[in-house]
Amino acid sequence: MRRLMASVFLGLALVAGGTTSAFAAPPVKTQIWLDGAQVRTILPPAASPGEGTDPFFMVPGTGGVAAVGPGDPGYHGGHWAVYVVSWNVAHYRLTSYDAIMAAHTAGDIGITRNATADFLCPIRGQ
Repeated sequence: MRRLMASVFLGLALVAGGTTSAFAAPPVKTQIWLDGAQVRTILPPAASPGEGTDPFFMVPGTGGVAAVGPGDPGYHGGHWAVYVVSWNVAHYRLTSYDAIMAAHTAGDIGITRNATADFLCPIRGQ
């Protein structure tokens, strides 16, 4: 009984004290599109709402598409400002910023800013 009570109090102390590292999920290794090619990224298990600076598009049927990457002017290390793409026509693959802008100009897609979804996800290599 003492062990149970001690465990409960320890758990409550950790949660109340803001210590969440024991419960944090590990970063996820994944890929996104950049200039028509897939690049490796590491997605930390944390969002950064409203803090994004690098345009990042969430494209149904394609996945994530970065507008800039390492070496590009305006790249800030993957502090992504999220834009959600919605389709006005049947889906087709959009794998670059230029393709997204061309589809938008053609009226094939709509683009909506979603600042609450901003996140940090550095590009690891091309």
